[in-house]
Amino acid sequence: MNLPVQPPASAYFISDEKPPIEARTLSIVVDNEPGVLARVIGLFSGRGYNIESLTVSETDHTKHLSRITVVTRGAPGVIAQVKSQLDRIVPVHRVVDLTKAATGQGEDGPIERELALVKVAGSGDDRVEALRLADVFRAKVVDSTTDHFVFEITGKTSKIEKFIQIMAPLGLVEVCRTGVAAMSRGKDPIHEL
Repeated sequence: MNLPVQPPASAYFISDEKPPIEARTLSIVVDNEPGVLARVIGLFSGRGYNIESLTVSETDHTKHLSRITVVTRGAPGVIAQVKSQLDRIVPVHRVVDLTKAATGQGEDGPIERELALVKVAGSGDDRVEALRLADVFRAKVVDSTTDHFVFEITGKTSKIEKFIQIMAPLGLVEVCRTGVAAMSRGKDPIHEL
């Protein structure tokens, strides 16, 4: 009988394996009152996690509720811990991991969209090429002069990133982005209270 040999109990044999880092989109329904956003975001900074995208807006005027959408990256265990701690904050009504919910329904992810305003300055062939590429990306011209354009583009974050990358050599001047707005798929509201 050959049993596998176990390494000795020594710190030299401790594995360097780290849990996988995943991108997660969290939707948080909160009371619309001063200081709530600071408390919610404080949980992320307290754990040393960066927030890649953050959007906040009042979603129910009669109940004075707002929705905070946060895109972050972290180990699944830590994200679950942050979610659990968010649930315990008094003005928080509900926290939903939209990424996990979508995966549970067999989907790739939640519906996510972002809006960006992209200013491009140029002339001649660069100007023509910028207009042509904007048409391909379905970006709208919202302001123009003889020496610049401001494009409005909406879509997934990857589409926005690609558009910005393509516009860089054509005279990219400035970018303003809204952050990700996300919603679960299907007919049922995820934040029903």
